[in-house]
Amino acid sequence: MAKRMRTEGAEGVDWDRCYARRTRRMTSSIIREILKITQQPEIISFGGGMPASEFFLAREVEEACHYVLANEAQKALQYGLTEGYPPLKAYVVDRMRRYGIVAEEDDILITNGSQQALDLVGRIFVDSGDVVLTEAPTYLGALQAWNVYGPRYVTVPLDDDGMIVDQLEGVLEQEQAKFIYVLPNFHNPAGVTLSLERRKKLVEIAAHFGVCIVEDDPYGELRFEGEDLPPLVTLDRGNVLYLSTFSKTLSPGMRLGWITAPKEVIGRLVQAKQGADLHTSTFVQMVANDVCQRGILRPHVLKLRQVYKERRDTMLASMEKYFPPGVSWTRPQGGLFLWVTLPEHVDTTEFLKVAVEEKVAFVPGPAFYPDGRGRNCMRLSFSDVTPEVIEEGIRRLGQALVREFG
Repeated sequence: MAKRMRTEGAEGVDWDRCYARRTRRMTSSIIREILKITQQPEIISFGGGMPASEFFLAREVEEACHYVLANEAQKALQYGLTEGYPPLKAYVVDRMRRYGIVAEEDDILITNGSQQALDLVGRIFVDSGDVVLTEAPTYLGALQAWNVYGPRYVTVPLDDDGMIVDQLEGVLEQEQAKFIYVLPNFHNPAGVTLSLERRKKLVEIAAHFGVCIVEDDPYGELRFEGEDLPPLVTLDRGNVLYLSTFSKTLSPGMRLGWITAPKEVIGRLVQAKQGADLHTSTFVQMVANDVCQRGILRPHVLKLRQVYKERRDTMLASMEKYFPPGVSWTRPQGGLFLWVTLPEHVDTTEFLKVAVEEKVAFVPGPAFYPDGRGRNCMRLSFSDVTPEVIEEGIRRLGQALVREFG
């Protein structure tokens, strides 16, 4: 067989020609790009949706690492089950039961953060051209996970009580959606919570049209005001895939999440995960389980609720003080974010440049819309900034708004 010889002067590989066509649908996260700006120490950032890093359980995690390596190193450093470490799955079952979610260990798949769960959902459900129904705005990480599979997004708008479910039936009469994607608790980016009445109606409409619901609930445990509302999965067990994570309570760096679904769906998700990474880190799962089984996580979550409430209250009070007329915002009862709406003529992507000149940053609204709307909106995160810095940052942002309006 003749060998292909590289001739003198020939160029190297044309990588653009080699890439699969689906890579054209891949995009970079604007939040990751904004993080590059916020590496400058003088910038106050409300951009990242990061937990309060000064409250990470570093000592407890270190102790758990020592215990796992001293007592179960052969298991912890070995390959593991794709479905997840059974004791951690048992803990998840017990944890969900507090919110009325009844599940068995076989109904759960442990993932590398709930971000991987979103990607696996896309792998098993979405073909190019399929309709995915989301709220508008919606979580940009979900859009990033699914864009590569080529869906067509159809959206239903939000208000202060979450998705305007009254508009859902008309949409489903026109569109055959693969699934409905919802963040019912302390929405990212909007900060709003889906009301009980709308939860019931959403589940009823979805069942009527035979469409499943993907319920993304990373912030549900971080309620610091009001009463817990039943998860959608408790209202229709067979029609809802429920996603959650340890990232907002224990540590985002451990990359641990899970998905709860009917067993036949879990089977498909397991197959998809085997092709992606075989299994989530056994060692990390065992360390997290040790922390959880020692009863450390629950009081830690209660502490985070107090911290985030104080920071939200500071941000709301500062906005009242420093923002000019014509600006409105949501008032979240939990979670990490709130949503700001500016006058129609303001383009927040361009306004970000003005804000950075004032040494403050945020995430512009269009990142959270499949069609790039929301140009006069922005997301602010209060979770990883101290109250003193929040007030100064909002003062700077108010100053930038006055410049923009003036």
